[in-house]
Amino acid sequence: MSKVWSPLALRTIFAPFASLRLGLGRIALGLVVFTEASALAADAPAPKALSQFVGKYCLKCHDAATQKGDREFETFKLPLTTEAGLIDAKDIIDQLTLGEMPPPKAEHHPTDDERLAIIRLLREGVASARGTIASTGARTVMRRLSNREYENTLATLFGRRVDTLGLTADFPKEKASEHIDTIGKSLVTSGFLLDQYFQAANRLVETRLGRPELAPQSWHFTGNFRQYEELTGPHKAAFNYKFLCLYEQPNTDTRQGGYGHIEDFLKGVPVSGLYDIEVHAQAMHRDTHYDAAIFGIDFSEPFLLGVVPGDATKNHIHYPQAIEPLLAQAVVPDEKPEWLKFRVWLEAGQTPRFIFPNGPYESRASVLQVNKRYKDEFDAKLANAGVVRTHLITGTGKLPHIRIGEIKIAGPIPEPGGSAEEIAVFGAGGFQPKQALAQLYAFGTRAYRRPLTNADRAAIRKTYDKRISEKATPRQAALDTLKLMLCSPSFLYFSEITDEKETKLGPYDLASRLSYALWGAPPDRELMAAAAARKLTDPKEISKQTARLLADDRVGGFVNAFLDAWLNLRDLGSQPPPRESMRVYYAENLPEAMKTEVRLFFRDLLKSNGSVRLFLDADYTFADKRLAKLYGLPEQKTLRIADGFQRVSLADKQQRGGLLGMAGVLTVSANGVETSPVTRGVWVSENILGIKPPPPPDVVPALGADVSGATTIRDRLAKHRADPACAECHRKIDPLGFSLENFDPIGRWRTTYAKPKGSAAAPKVDATGEFGSGETYAGFHDFKNILVGSRTDMFTRHLTKQFLSYATGRHMEAVDEFVIEDIVQAVKKDGYGLRTLITECLASEIFRSR
Repeated sequence: MSKVWSPLALRTIFAPFASLRLGLGRIALGLVVFTEASALAADAPAPKALSQFVGKYCLKCHDAATQKGDREFETFKLPLTTEAGLIDAKDIIDQLTLGEMPPPKAEHHPTDDERLAIIRLLREGVASARGTIASTGARTVMRRLSNREYENTLATLFGRRVDTLGLTADFPKEKASEHIDTIGKSLVTSGFLLDQYFQAANRLVETRLGRPELAPQSWHFTGNFRQYEELTGPHKAAFNYKFLCLYEQPNTDTRQGGYGHIEDFLKGVPVSGLYDIEVHAQAMHRDTHYDAAIFGIDFSEPFLLGVVPGDATKNHIHYPQAIEPLLAQAVVPDEKPEWLKFRVWLEAGQTPRFIFPNGPYESRASVLQVNKRYKDEFDAKLANAGVVRTHLITGTGKLPHIRIGEIKIAGPIPEPGGSAEEIAVFGAGGFQPKQALAQLYAFGTRAYRRPLTNADRAAIRKTYDKRISEKATPRQAALDTLKLMLCSPSFLYFSEITDEKETKLGPYDLASRLSYALWGAPPDRELMAAAAARKLTDPKEISKQTARLLADDRVGGFVNAFLDAWLNLRDLGSQPPPRESMRVYYAENLPEAMKTEVRLFFRDLLKSNGSVRLFLDADYTFADKRLAKLYGLPEQKTLRIADGFQRVSLADKQQRGGLLGMAGVLTVSANGVETSPVTRGVWVSENILGIKPPPPPDVVPALGADVSGATTIRDRLAKHRADPACAECHRKIDPLGFSLENFDPIGRWRTTYAKPKGSAAAPKVDATGEFGSGETYAGFHDFKNILVGSRTDMFTRHLTKQFLSYATGRHMEAVDEFVIEDIVQAVKKDGYGLRTLITECLASEIFRSR
């Protein structure tokens, strides 16, 4: 048998590539280049009108000595000759347009005619600066695949999901830049990560393509279903381990019956492959007379049984594990046990585990409550025994759970025509020794996302020949060559092949950028064919391909990742609320439902080219039974869990509508325990309006200092704003957050805060506010009307910047504003359509440039 290269051996062979990683990123110089025209323009005097306006209305707070809010306009003048001047001009335009400067308490205020005249003058100045200010920093640092893109790419190349392998589980945690995980400068490649790439490639190739051919086997388990900790004694006493029982949803705090494993199958399956699993199961006591509130679940819904992988060598088999994607799920019958059948993929060494996704939120707490409240139904000695549950699962006990009596496993199941991986990597006929190099070259073209160079072919041939000379079989030599290719910078990086002298990307680089922007995965054959024909250099062809990619189901990769970045949904659940006060959040898996609502709404606008204004306010959303209950919608009475998500009307529900009425946004913008107008106000400012507030000065005391007598958050903030150092920023931030105070930390509507201790009544929520511009609102609905009425363009501009940053791998700069403004105007002209926005961005000069 030929030897298999170890990760260490691979690293030694790959050392020349490892040394390249230090020079892979282009360093953005950030130099500002001025043309001869701009130098001549700089000699012209600043318009007198601007000088007078700034002197009269701005310099009291923003001269060189004061610089309130870190803004200094004393040296600002036209024409614009620097990037800093361009930023100041845009800032002044925004503030004057919103009417937030000068502030209401200022001594002098410009008339509407004065304000409009200066806005017009500054816009003309910005327009005239176009082409005279350019930054060599406006260029994407060559970046590697993010962990998400890495797994997606491998799944595409190998023709099957790879999340069961957990290839990136031990990778260093990635640092998103302003929540975006595609920014080149933040995607660092360390020596440790390089080692992980070697190990991941070795494991993937050997597990999926180097697995031994085994005839199908079968296993049948009818007993010894041991379960640990608090379940051991009761299960032995009640039925001597004859049944495997699930009592709670997975991943609870106490972990007593959330995962059911097979004690006699801890070693797992012998080889990676497809396996048929049959489970003889029954839902027990879904009709229990015990109070449903004890369990925190909806007994009108059938119990669900899920299958996840487990690895007895990685952690406690009855606890949550790092690698446990849901492999399959089915409804469990009530009346009598029935056979449930699943076909799932398991990796070598993995054993199937069973979960109760919609089970009680915590088994131990449920048992304690039942023993306490229904003690008269049981023997007094047993009822007073705390967590003892023997009497609850035998005799007259009615503890709801799923009971499994038999389990059958068969596999690996042969795949007609060869495995999905074999066909995906080597072609329909599988590996052919006489065609090994040709097959490796073909795979290399797909993996590197471009035609191979002579140097690429030479490296592949050299590696393959070396392994043959070491007495490896042709197949093993090919597998080892694949490992090296999966560690190549050409695979791991978006290694541009466009000539360095060119500022516009070539067709193959555009194909990769486009497919990863909209699918998070490599380009398909049609996109590669368009690149080969050099069609992609034409913006019209990019728009045509954009329409095709957006119509494909793979666009879900973009939707999920972009919403994680733009709205920071990736952090939903990072600050979970207390279980005891927010049981529904856990019992009904609300984080998953919350994300799904936002994703479906976004996809609906993409499909229909709906107006981006609907992100600010809409008369519909998407909800399943769980969210319908959370929102108090009439559909909570008619929807079933099996119905999934449906489009529901919000025409008579002013408490909802738009992103800010969605529980996912309201939860991620809170801190899990309580709400804060400051926290939510900053979130709205950054993610909806695109204005990043400056950090508080070091001298500002924490909120909560010197707030004696304050009874609500509004009272505490009023005392906080009494400090002049705090007032300026809070004047702009707080109104954005006050409007959302009717929502609790998980997005439920409320009219009062929690009742304080003692006899005092619960304080009423005050969701009124006043913008820095003087606009007032009486509540959430009025607030949204203001956003739609006067801040739609600002929102559209920010959304455009966020998508361009995500798609290009770099943050937008001041010199990009010219193109961004063109995009915004085109989108506005087309009714603010979301698909129009995406299409215009991808056909833009920014996206097509390096």
